[in-house]
Amino acid sequence: MTNTPARADGRRPDQLRPITIEANFAPYATGSVLIGFGNTRVICAATIEPKVPNWMRQQGVKGGWLTAEYSMLPYSTLDRKQRDISKGKLDGRTVEIQRLIGRSLRAVLDLQKLGDNTLWVDCDVLQADGGTRTASITGAYLAARLAIQKLLDAKKLAENPLVDSVAAVSVGLYEGRELLDLAYVEDKDAEVDSNVVMTGKGQYVEVQGSGEEATFSHDQLQGLLALAQKGLKELSAIQTAFLTKQLLGSIKLG
Repeated sequence: MTNTPARADGRRPDQLRPITIEANFAPYATGSVLIGFGNTRVICAATIEPKVPNWMRQQGVKGGWLTAEYSMLPYSTLDRKQRDISKGKLDGRTVEIQRLIGRSLRAVLDLQKLGDNTLWVDCDVLQADGGTRTASITGAYLAARLAIQKLLDAKKLAENPLVDSVAAVSVGLYEGRELLDLAYVEDKDAEVDSNVVMTGKGQYVEVQGSGEEATFSHDQLQGLLALAQKGLKELSAIQTAFLTKQLLGSIKLG
């Protein structure tokens, strides 16, 4: 890949955008980060509520729960995005993404160890330049880990219910090239667009991929997955370094 032409922002095809993470961005949340994938910026906040949903009590389901909400703020895009509340309902994309975030976090969360608590994860996009769902998942894990540490420190949980980390990244075919972590200018015209969610131990949580009025081969799919794995290993290392700095003294950072 070293001899291929650079992308519009100067990156190599297999290179992530610069990743930035700021802890405790929302001070009233139990745990929060402002995460940046290049020019995409998302506030991810985790709040612990000491109760579980009614359906769990009614059905006698033991343990806790995690749920996620996602939104793009009106000024996050070039053209103002109308708030869902002003339309009277969530749009399909919003529902899809917040369900994806919830599934991704629950895949690495032992709900029994969470106790009778609900972990709310809110992801609000401040600035959108492609990859808002992948940035949201990557940052949501960090916010959740910071929130859970507060419960552990307060002796409200006996052990860490997070059994692994989780992160997500986009890959795609753009002008015939396999690219990692697509910015909007690439994403909007990509022939193939995929999002891959993976745990820190390298287990897939979800793979979303589709051709945009195009098809793709088995070999191209394998190439995209390999590219995603490379990026996700790097993201996992970034998450671990961030948490090591934030949670000095913690034995487990899972």
